[in-house]
Amino acid sequence: MARPLTPKLSPARIAKAALELVDAHGEFTVPDLAKRLKVSPSSLYNHVDGKADIIELMRGQAVGAIALPDHSAGLDWAPVIREIAVQYRNSYARHPRLIPLLTAYSVRDETTIRMYNVLADQFVAAGFGPARVLEAITVLDNFVLGSALDVAAPEEVWEPGEAATDSLRAALAAGLGRERRADEAFEFGLDLIVAGLERAAAAGP
Repeated sequence: MARPLTPKLSPARIAKAALELVDAHGEFTVPDLAKRLKVSPSSLYNHVDGKADIIELMRGQAVGAIALPDHSAGLDWAPVIREIAVQYRNSYARHPRLIPLLTAYSVRDETTIRMYNVLADQFVAAGFGPARVLEAITVLDNFVLGSALDVAAPEEVWEPGEAATDSLRAALAAGLGRERRADEAFEFGLDLIVAGLERAAAAGP
């Protein structure tokens, strides 16, 4: 029998199929993934060592949608951080059910490490010391991933009933149901974070 012109399996195909399962069900198993790809589970192990590798492939698939800036372009650090954060949030907003799976595994994917390299270099360019660089990356990570989850939240995020104070009730009446509520909250929060980082950079290490 003639061999197929293209391999039946590849890391990219595995990541795509696994993401489809996670998007639909919030989880995946190796047997279910093999069934979706119409191969035996043992065939998958020719390309990955196990579930952790597949999750890293999915992480790379999500981060691969981010267009990273050219290191040699001499861009100001704050707009670069902002643009990466926007793309980072938008990419994971398309796959919010992937986020809880990622938290159980250390980041090893090379595409994702490249993004963190750019973030670290930009924060160094801002004048931050090593410990503050890690803090800044952590703040950005926490905000971006939480904002991505917010995109997938139900329309009525809060239902406090009679427990709400007048202040909370007024806020919910003004904000819930707005078409771009999650986007506007993300943009507001990102403005606050970038402004805070700029103040920290101006204050010195």
